Amino acid sequence: MKAVTIKQLKDELTHKSANELKELCLHLARFKKENKELLTYLLFESHDEENYIQTIKEEIDEQFSEINTNSFYYIRKSTRKILSSIKKHIRYSKKKETEAELLLYFCKKLKEFRPSIKRSTRLQNIFDTQLRMAKKAMEKLHEDLQYDFQIQINDLLENDE
Repeated sequence: MKAVTIKQLKDELTHKSANELKELCLHLARFKKENKELLTYLLFESHDEENYIQTIKEEIDEQFSEINTNSFYYIRKSTRKILSSIKKHIRYSKKKETEAELLLYFCKKLKEFRPSIKRSTRLQNIFDTQLRMAKKAMEKLHEDLQYDFQIQINDLLENDE
């Protein structure tokens, strides 16, 4: 079965009643975990972005504390898993401020991680890439927010030396 375009879906949804739309949403939520998570964000968390960000940061802290430090292979694998979770939450939010804040927080946690990421070129590359992505997201924000995020970036880079 081939999926139809977003426009076709939008047109079809305009012909559905409120009850039919509710049933479709519930069916989607049952079908896949990501759909359920997205609906949870849209219905319960989108109105309070600060709390949403704080919840994700706590989740990141917990995931970093559970990383197996026996080898850099396990550290890289866990780091990529944390990063994919962060990216998923960023996709739910669609806000550049949230993206910049979460990516900078990830970079901060990675920088503070022991053993040092400087001993692994791949981990250092992950750090550099995410820092670049945070800067890119930051460029689309208001000047005051850009300044606040730039201070955080400078702090991250200062500790590097």
